[in-house]
Amino acid sequence: MSDHVFLNARLVLPDDVIDGSLSTRDGRIAALATGPSAAAGHDCEGDYLLPGLVELHTDHLETHYAPRPKVRWNPVSAVQAHDAQIACSGITTVFDALRIGMDQEADLKIDDMRHLADAIETGLAEHRLRADHFIHLRCEVSSSDVMDAFARFHEDPRVRLISLMDHTPGQRQFTSLDAYRVYYQGKRGFNDEQMEAYIAKRQAQASKLTPDNRKNIAAKAAKRGIIVASHDDASEAHVAEAVALGTAIAEFPTTVEAAKTSHHAGMKVLMGAPNVVRGGSHSGNVSARELAEAGFLDVLSSDYIPMSLLQAAFQLAEEVEAITLPRAVRMVTKTPAEATGLDDRGAIEEGRRADLVQVRLVGNVPIVRGVWREGRRVA
Repeated sequence: MSDHVFLNARLVLPDDVIDGSLSTRDGRIAALATGPSAAAGHDCEGDYLLPGLVELHTDHLETHYAPRPKVRWNPVSAVQAHDAQIACSGITTVFDALRIGMDQEADLKIDDMRHLADAIETGLAEHRLRADHFIHLRCEVSSSDVMDAFARFHEDPRVRLISLMDHTPGQRQFTSLDAYRVYYQGKRGFNDEQMEAYIAKRQAQASKLTPDNRKNIAAKAAKRGIIVASHDDASEAHVAEAVALGTAIAEFPTTVEAAKTSHHAGMKVLMGAPNVVRGGSHSGNVSARELAEAGFLDVLSSDYIPMSLLQAAFQLAEEVEAITLPRAVRMVTKTPAEATGLDDRGAIEEGRRADLVQVRLVGNVPIVRGVWREGRRVA
């Protein structure tokens, strides 16, 4: 690790933006100062200096591993490609989302997820990666194989977060069966008869399996100290169930009611940054901006577009009157870090990790001009 001085920067602190300088020592932030400095160092040229972004839910890795149907890329190479795009988007800590609990029709299987998890570990051990990587298991609780798949990760120390997902047609994300048909007929290529049979099968399977799978996975996570997130909650009943299971994060609530109830229950409400950038949900559910305006949004996730995380933070600060830039930046740094027990990063404060991003705002799309992880430049 090298010591650095960052000069002529607009430092985005947890509650303020100041013009000044920052010094690092042994991978940590050593000191902050306001105003100009005569010291030698890295000239930020008036750019913003932010904490490194913290990403909790991205399934972007799959697009590098399976770039075409039936094509599998070398998993270590796929992780490296994903990591490069993550880091160059200003993300220095990432929770890579791996699916467990698969439909029979799914292109990817549990062996693929295990290969990717092993490749992440290899990449870290061999110093191939720029960002710090953890694993987020996306557990499809309506699936018949989710418990067996969960067992494949039982001893994996990289698993720090799980989400309890249920994509059964007719509820949560897919309350509208018409929306479900449009999504899955396009994805699977089903005709109408096949689609109706698939819906009936999924609903019957969920009725039988979901309640026990949800409780069992939450219990195993609690025993290991893994953070639990709910997913696509739509009602107060969904939130009450999540609270009873010890859930800390509410991912992608689909209604204002669910987001409000989750927020008031002490859960951190997470929404997609692409939802902010696009101006709404691609599924027709509640918009992230609406929740931000109501005060019920705590965390943003890039989901499927890594660069959207930084762009959404600046966009919220520009477009929502009640949200300052420091508050928006907390949604992509300090709050997600602390929600997952990573209290050593996520803020420009003395003693925290020197995970830093130099950003220049040109128009409405920010430019990442430098990224440092623990004081070492990685992009």
